[in-house]
Amino acid sequence: MRRGVKGVTDARDVAVDADASTLRLAFVCVQNAGRSQLATALAERERDRRGLEAVEIVTGGTDPADAVHPVVADAMAEAGLDPVDREPRAITPDELAACDVVCTMGCSIDGICPATWRGDARDWDLPDPHGADIETVREIRATIADRVRNLFDELEGSHDE
Repeated sequence: MRRGVKGVTDARDVAVDADASTLRLAFVCVQNAGRSQLATALAERERDRRGLEAVEIVTGGTDPADAVHPVVADAMAEAGLDPVDREPRAITPDELAACDVVCTMGCSIDGICPATWRGDARDWDLPDPHGADIETVREIRATIADRVRNLFDELEGSHDE
């Protein structure tokens, strides 16, 4: 049986449903070389672990770097996430407009999402790992992992009280 997610504009109202349409998530930061790459990789793993094939994940930046920050790639590899094919990219207004949930990593949501967009916007307010030591990046990774799990709990409607 295929599991899906109802396509609504607020993740807090999303529940797993076998007949659901696609739900689109975006993880965005300026360079798309650190936090949003970690969030995307962790979200892809969480989606696959939960069998939520109807969740699509996109990532990008407003001013992408040339490569994922090396310390972030190291932290990804430590967590069993393959950083090899991860490349920073620009996210387009059309991609954002098609998303139900947009999570920014510490840059304001203002100016990221189109003015007419009515989805669920969240700023996770995370420190930039660029130039940070591996211990700091591990802490950022742990925070992102918790937030990703919480987001997917909301998507499934399985709140732990």
